[in-house]
Amino acid sequence: MDKKQNVLIELLEEVEDRILHGGAIKRSEAESLQDFEYDSLMTLAAAADRVRINFVGNRFDSCSLINAKSGLCSEDCAFCAQSSRHGGSSEVYSLKSTDEILDAAKKAKAFGAGRFCTVTSGGALSDQDFDRLTDSLRILKSEVDIALDASLGFLDETRAAKLFGTGVTRYNHNLESSREFYPSICSTHSYEARVETVKLVKREGASACCGGIIGLGETPLQRLDLAFTLADLGVDCVPINILNPRPGTRLENAQPPEPLEIIKTVALFRLILPTSTIKIAGGRERNLGDFQAMALRSGANGMIIGGYLTTGGRSVEDDLRMVKQAGFQIGSCC
Repeated sequence: MDKKQNVLIELLEEVEDRILHGGAIKRSEAESLQDFEYDSLMTLAAAADRVRINFVGNRFDSCSLINAKSGLCSEDCAFCAQSSRHGGSSEVYSLKSTDEILDAAKKAKAFGAGRFCTVTSGGALSDQDFDRLTDSLRILKSEVDIALDASLGFLDETRAAKLFGTGVTRYNHNLESSREFYPSICSTHSYEARVETVKLVKREGASACCGGIIGLGETPLQRLDLAFTLADLGVDCVPINILNPRPGTRLENAQPPEPLEIIKTVALFRLILPTSTIKIAGGRERNLGDFQAMALRSGANGMIIGGYLTTGGRSVEDDLRMVKQAGFQIGSCC
């Protein structure tokens, strides 16, 4: 191991000790730790895992999604198969019925998910669809003992109050990438609009689930920008998605990061966000492969199970077996 890596290990020890005693990592330190080489990466991963154990223990957040309204989105997000501006590679259907959503929630509960998230395509639902969906969520809350999440695009105060009155306790609204890089992947709404939605969720007293996608073409330092923005916002749950290029999108030929680069990102996010739930989410199967369990011991403490919005996942049984073997207690952290 060369002198530079030894210096980084000494810095890491100092940073870890400060975090464990209630302090925070500095931006300059995170940039330096980004230089860990792969042959010493497990030192960084182990430090991040100790931070995870100290602040969140072995509780594991498992969440299942339903794509309750798919396709025909008017936004131009470069990665998204549901955008009407792309080649139409995703399935298109209107808002699902109460029975369909209820059935999916019951299945999620039966296979071991701790949370159930209802997701709809588009910037925001119509008033009619929003009212229909909140009625469905109210019924769902009364019939299925599972924590409820939602991801319905942009909110205002009136909609937020109505939504959280149904029993939904967590709202997902990803920033996707850094403020600097965001215009490269979306032009139909601003980064600040996304930030304001997250702030609104926090003001309403709900749990904010907010993360992004790595592998969009951003630099490693721009990933750090995202992580520090999330820390400043005080988000509770951070899904780290890894690009799974979709046919017809502007990023269909993009090359996602290598597994060890993903592991490094997870570890650094844990050091920057020591008390948050950090989930390995969409694209983990394709991009991490056999390294998925390593990500769980590099600072992550959650996963989306049972598939994603437009792509499938691996079997729930295999996922839950991996989680248990990694030493976690499956359920809901928050």
